[in-house]
Amino acid sequence: MTLYRIGELAKAAGISERTIDYYTKLGLITPESRSMKNYRLYSHETLVVLQRINQLKQEKYTLEEIKSLMGKWNAATPEAEVSGKLVQLELQMQQLEREVKALEPVISGLKPGQANRALAALIPQGVACMEAIRLLLTQGPPM
Repeated sequence: MTLYRIGELAKAAGISERTIDYYTKLGLITPESRSMKNYRLYSHETLVVLQRINQLKQEKYTLEEIKSLMGKWNAATPEAEVSGKLVQLELQMQQLEREVKALEPVISGLKPGQANRALAALIPQGVACMEAIRLLLTQGPPM
């Protein structure tokens, strides 16, 4: 198992050592162990987590949201594949919600005909997506 000291991990992840300290303090990442000289040692999985955090930050998620999402990922059960897919779906829906909110000022500035055409193109896809989610939820095991 490859273990990284904080400087090595920072370099591999392309972030600062202070950021790693901060993420550790927030509980986003945890050291695997400590060296004989009491250095924190992080696993390769931590590097993967840091890459995921960076990706989510680029998608405009706050650290609180990221921590919540990571808690869901870490709480995965034997159905981890399904759980992972559902978490991905949740992330995509949240991203779409953000994009729609960002478009609201633009849409409100359109002429009525332009807005109707834009919405008419989206409605069938939106309905199909909602129907797929409804089917998924109703065909799943009873809760």
